[in-house]
Amino acid sequence: MTVSGQCSPEFDELRTLFEQNLTSGEELGASMVIDIDGEIAVDLWGGYIDSERTRPWEPDTITNVWSSTKTVTSLAVLMLVDRGLLDVHAPVAKYWPEFAANGKEHIELRHLLSHTSGVSGWEPPFGLDDLYDWESASARLAAQTPWWEPGTASGYHAQNFGQLLGEVVRRVTGKTLAQFIAEEIAGPLNADFQLGARETDWPRIADVIAPPPLPFDLTTLPEDNLLRRTLGSPLLEAEAANTAPWRRADLGAYNGHANARSLARIMSVIPRGGTVDGITLLSPATIDLIFQEQSNGPDKVLGVPLRFGIGYGLPNQLGVPYIPDERICFWGGWGGSMVVMDVDRRMTITYAMNKMGTGLVGSARSEAYLRTIYGLING
Repeated sequence: MTVSGQCSPEFDELRTLFEQNLTSGEELGASMVIDIDGEIAVDLWGGYIDSERTRPWEPDTITNVWSSTKTVTSLAVLMLVDRGLLDVHAPVAKYWPEFAANGKEHIELRHLLSHTSGVSGWEPPFGLDDLYDWESASARLAAQTPWWEPGTASGYHAQNFGQLLGEVVRRVTGKTLAQFIAEEIAGPLNADFQLGARETDWPRIADVIAPPPLPFDLTTLPEDNLLRRTLGSPLLEAEAANTAPWRRADLGAYNGHANARSLARIMSVIPRGGTVDGITLLSPATIDLIFQEQSNGPDKVLGVPLRFGIGYGLPNQLGVPYIPDERICFWGGWGGSMVVMDVDRRMTITYAMNKMGTGLVGSARSEAYLRTIYGLING
């Protein structure tokens, strides 16, 4: 299997692993980038965009990157914090008054950004058609009661992260989240990233290939189980990402369309101190906010130990042992995509693929790539 792109010699072992995964079929098609202070040390792609293996993964191939989308959504919100339009310690209701209903008046913006708000999903019944209706989906969340005491623990806001934060963005800017990202982030940086995807771009999208099914049936869990409540409303099948309604929607939790190159272009703003090629999106003070720990312990939804700052995951050796315990923030997507922002090394690592592995945040493949990268860096 031919791997295209460039790779600095010090990362030859990573290129070999990538090539092996493509050759063995562990990968179908994928891309990977390592940006070190604006210098591209790795920019690799290969494989196919279709399961029939008839169409090669090209430099401009994009795919649905699932929850790696959340890294860009958080960036959008932090940009508004940086501009003084939002305050992470202010109640969400300051910007979205209806959200104060049913005991949510004291939930702060930082609680949404750190998955600690207690509002980790929609009350059922709630289906895909409901997900695509922005006004109704926001109103439903505004009316809900928190499922646990806000601020006391994280519970991964897997599906509604973009709805909650996107509504705040809309209230203070008058722009949809998709519009804000297009005009204020992707456009200025010339980054090939969209929430959803324009129909003219559909031919270059690599459809996602669903992962193996979960080892249990969500619907058999008790109705008050937080994993069931969060992931079961709507009960999402991966193939939904290949449909027209999904691509036309504004889902800041998980319908970003990108590749490793565009994710790195955008998210390198954090390791590079807030500025990319003369375009400043964040100040160092706002970047410091990211590393203010908001929770550290078993996540109420995923059940694994996680540590959250403001907007991003932070290293936790029990839950994510392959992320070094350093000044790093990160997040990944269902099936494997990954964004790692290593501030001390001014390094950004990104990975996007179409064949999904097991795992809601990353996969065994992304773990192997990251272990290889840090093994090479640390000697």
